[in-house]
Amino acid sequence: MRLKPYIILILLSLVVASCGSKKKVTTRKNRKHRNEAVINNRNQGNRNTNTPAEIADAETMPVRTYDFTVENYIADYAPIAQQEMQLYKVPASITLAQGILESGSGKGRLAQEANNHFGIKCHDWQGDKIYHDDDRNQECFRKYRHPKYSFRDHSLFLAERRRYAALFDLDTDDYKGWAKGLRDAGYATDRRYPQKLMDLIERYELYRYDAEVLDRPSPNYTTEFKAKGDSYIVKKGDTLYSIAKRYDTTVEEIKRLNRLVGNTIDIGQTLLVKERP
Repeated sequence: MRLKPYIILILLSLVVASCGSKKKVTTRKNRKHRNEAVINNRNQGNRNTNTPAEIADAETMPVRTYDFTVENYIADYAPIAQQEMQLYKVPASITLAQGILESGSGKGRLAQEANNHFGIKCHDWQGDKIYHDDDRNQECFRKYRHPKYSFRDHSLFLAERRRYAALFDLDTDDYKGWAKGLRDAGYATDRRYPQKLMDLIERYELYRYDAEVLDRPSPNYTTEFKAKGDSYIVKKGDTLYSIAKRYDTTVEEIKRLNRLVGNTIDIGQTLLVKERP
């Protein structure tokens, strides 16, 4: 029996309507799942996924924003240097002086971008790296999550290398012996490196931190130094000639009093300018 045309049209309309209804249900269902997935992803993103060590690092990072002065550097890192002294017998005064000198009191690029305060290069390092011009262009340096790991690597660098073994035969408060010993062992090529360390230690009385660890009275080297005569702390723009003129003495006399070989002086260096009779 042949269906009439209007019946065929009704049947086709029902089929189309049925398909459209199913499509709508499916779309709503998929949309619901997508929305749930987005919500779950947002919740996942809001979770603190840091490991406990990373959380601890964030809590112990210096939080102050300050001028990169030596005084602020000492305030932030003296406790770490003292802890390293307790564990590895490296004088806190030496560690602090090296950190101040080599990181520019924390404002150098390696300290800022890599938490590397001692210019320690990669060698067999498997961690993060940063490339920086030093003796050669774009040398590889170690990169740390927190400055305290740089201080620990500095301790291990000295304690685990045979060429520095003689340093650990010295008293841990013998900063002068350590300063000279580092240069003799090849830590730095600058012949004035020991004097630079000693000048920083004496100017900022960093030996006090050694005395605290050793539970000994803090020596007053500054008073002893001043007892020898008039002293002067080198400032930016000073020369031996300008200092000699200011104190009515000669360049040769200042060099003799301070056992200087050449005419090079450094900002922050303490010079004896006149000897007491």
